[in-house]
Amino acid sequence: MQRGAVLIAGPTASGKSALALALAERLGGVVINADSMQVYRELGVLTARPDTAAEARAPHRLYGVLPAAERCSAGRWLDLVLPEIDGALAAGLRPILVGGTGLYFRALIEGLAPVPHIALEAVKDAEAEFLRLGGEAFRALLAREDPGALALRASDRQRLVRLRAVLTATGRRLADWQAERAGPHFAGPTVRLALDPPRALVHERIDARVPAMVRAGALDEVRDLLALDLDPSLPAMKAVGVREFAAHLRGEHSLPTAIERVRTATRQYAKRQKTWIRHQMIAWIRLNEQQTGKMIDQAFSLIKDSALTAQ
Repeated sequence: MQRGAVLIAGPTASGKSALALALAERLGGVVINADSMQVYRELGVLTARPDTAAEARAPHRLYGVLPAAERCSAGRWLDLVLPEIDGALAAGLRPILVGGTGLYFRALIEGLAPVPHIALEAVKDAEAEFLRLGGEAFRALLAREDPGALALRASDRQRLVRLRAVLTATGRRLADWQAERAGPHFAGPTVRLALDPPRALVHERIDARVPAMVRAGALDEVRDLLALDLDPSLPAMKAVGVREFAAHLRGEHSLPTAIERVRTATRQYAKRQKTWIRHQMIAWIRLNEQQTGKMIDQAFSLIKDSALTAQ
């Protein structure tokens, strides 16, 4: 076997998990998580994490491996994923990485910028400044020293806070650190598949998925997460559905209203993921087949004809 991997990116509800599972069965592979929210133990339902039936069909790695109290950055994910890839290859299994976090894939195949660790205090100071000034004023202030802020909207709170925290903690702009990006962490051959189904199909699946999540226990999951009394700035606390269902649990709006708000937030999240894929994954192979079976056959054919299976 060539020492290569299959990479599958796509927006939420694009069918990427089903594709990864089918390919793992056909190729003798290991499904490895590349989604920033599916790493959290407490978010199984809200993130549509593979269930026990899927795990029985093929081995899965890095799903639910971190507590919500921790922060999983691209660097932390790399520390976790590289041994899993090596372990799969050593066992003669095909690593199949799947997820919707484009930054994780970029870190793996292009390298990660050597940004030093940013203390939590610096992040909290930047967040406090954002709340004190408001988004527009904070963005304007930051843009005087880091023009990269001009490319963001005032509502992009997390990214603006990140820019500010890096600048104040290191004295350098994030863009300067990123210009020193290291080489790829995985240099083996890859087949890179980017799922890009029609928007209407994604919306249809999202609309069906959210009520199904409620039936599967999403409200209990959010209730248990809130009981941990975690810092609201933690990534897990910002997962789609947490805020909307939490408001319902507090009696602020009805369950049907919460469901509609989660649907809307999920559609917006899928749109951002699709935008990243179209702009940042230009060289990836696009799969826009609407029928799952045909998409699986198409992907399998591409992999079969690639360097991964060449003799």
